[in-house]
Amino acid sequence: MNSTAHPLTHPDGTPVRVLVVDDEPDLAEVLSGVLAYEGWQVRTAGDVATAVAEARTFKPDAVVLDVMLPDGDGIAVLHKLREGRPDVCVLFLTARDSVEDRIAGITAGGDDYVTKPFSLEEVLARLRGLLRRAGMTRARGDAAVLAVGDLVMDEEAREVTRGGEAVELSPTEFELLRFLMRNPRRVLSKAQILDRVWSYDFGGQAHIVELYISYLRRKIDAGREPMIHTVRGAGYVLKAAQW
Repeated sequence: MNSTAHPLTHPDGTPVRVLVVDDEPDLAEVLSGVLAYEGWQVRTAGDVATAVAEARTFKPDAVVLDVMLPDGDGIAVLHKLREGRPDVCVLFLTARDSVEDRIAGITAGGDDYVTKPFSLEEVLARLRGLLRRAGMTRARGDAAVLAVGDLVMDEEAREVTRGGEAVELSPTEFELLRFLMRNPRRVLSKAQILDRVWSYDFGGQAHIVELYISYLRRKIDAGREPMIHTVRGAGYVLKAAQW
């Protein structure tokens, strides 16, 4: 397998850190080897307790997380991870392949989802996409700071404020807000948002967009003049509050 010609690193050049959580030792070993070949630092865990302990010391940028673990499930790990690192990227692995299960994983707060059996290239591609969303790399020429009214996003620092108050976002919430902020006053359809933020749709399950819009509204608009508006039958639009 060829490593990417432009490996992802932190802005300071240090390696990306990935935690692989799976109770199948052979699978965890293969995944770890492939990720290490990318130049990333990798640790593994086979259960909930070890995963939580490793996350505290290793401070991963991304976690490849099996849904079913011997002492619990991946969703429990996800909740623990997000308590200390709300911006960590989470890619769920599961043997279940129904649309409902995929939606359940994303609804729980996961950023992406692959089903077993999967190709190693698919896992790598999904992880690269999540890490780019999380700001590990930034395309040359991209604006470093976006501003719409009193809503400000520093793309390099991964910081969002509204009215000077910090807003904590998950990687997917950040990417969704960035797409809205790069297109102010433009109505964006659910299909456009699915394509841009998730790079594919969930079997036409556009309600995942509604779910994440609701998350953003609670964080961006709660107690303030709303900026995120629904255009019935068309999609969503972001406008500065005074417009």
